[in-house]
Amino acid sequence: IFYLLFDLLKLAEQIGANHTTAAIDIIVSTFINLIEQILKKRPNFKVHGGTHEENIALQNIQARIRMVLAYMLAQLLPWSQGRKGSLLVLGSANVDEALRGYMTKYDCSSADLNPIGSISKQDLKTFLRWAAVNLNYPILREIVEATPTAELEPITENYQQSDEVDMGMTYEELSIYGRLRKIMLCGPFSMYQKLVCNWGHLRPSEIATKVKRFFFYYAINRHKMTIITPAYHAENYSPDDNRFDLRQFLYNSKWTLQFEEIDKLAQQLEQKIVDEYTNQQQSNTDTNQQQSNVETNQQQSNTDTNQQQ
Repeated sequence: IFYLLFDLLKLAEQIGANHTTAAIDIIVSTFINLIEQILKKRPNFKVHGGTHEENIALQNIQARIRMVLAYMLAQLLPWSQGRKGSLLVLGSANVDEALRGYMTKYDCSSADLNPIGSISKQDLKTFLRWAAVNLNYPILREIVEATPTAELEPITENYQQSDEVDMGMTYEELSIYGRLRKIMLCGPFSMYQKLVCNWGHLRPSEIATKVKRFFFYYAINRHKMTIITPAYHAENYSPDDNRFDLRQFLYNSKWTLQFEEIDKLAQQLEQKIVDEYTNQQQSNTDTNQQQSNVETNQQQSNTDTNQQQ
């Protein structure tokens, strides 16, 4: 975290921005103490032995505190500098995180305007690498190479939170899912059919697991798009419910029929692979046996010839 704070300070210095650091530990501790008084139990992070529910709740309260504090600072920062008026709050969630629902509702993704809200993570990285060189902001190289993290869980000797581990999918995969879902109008089954053809490096069952995982999280988090922060529309697969993606926001997260069909097709394809492998092995065995018989016959023929001579 100290390395990240140093990077942010360097970035603020390079672009000529004011930078203020605010620790929210006291506020978080106050909320946790209050919850302990109300529920007679104290929640813990996963790394401290807590359950999944405790771990998520402790992360969410931090994210929401950051949003509340950001709005208060937006109103009072000009006042602290002897200026009139207030500032707009900028959001920081990208289109892939919105699609996956990898954000807390009413957290620091909630703002007045989100400049990157409809830009994919891959495109953002490309732009930052370009800006590091062409706009002379070298610190951006270090920022873009850092492991993406929400920074909401304690760091231990053996654990550091990672976005892609938390999401169960990579940002590159999310961009693919997003384009297939929105631009190609794919549901779970048709997306699986396309990916089976395109992802030859994975087994059909592995692809099935990935597709089902994406649509499960898409379904349970779709409601967050009803309050998504307005963003510059730069990506055709934006899941923004208010402007560009007027679909329902309540889904059956089990996708019962679709997932059943995916499992059936995956099983058929896996069996086909096994059958083809078995047939190939048998063909190789038969070829080797035929070659062995030819060699044996040739040796016998040579022996008979020598005896005749």
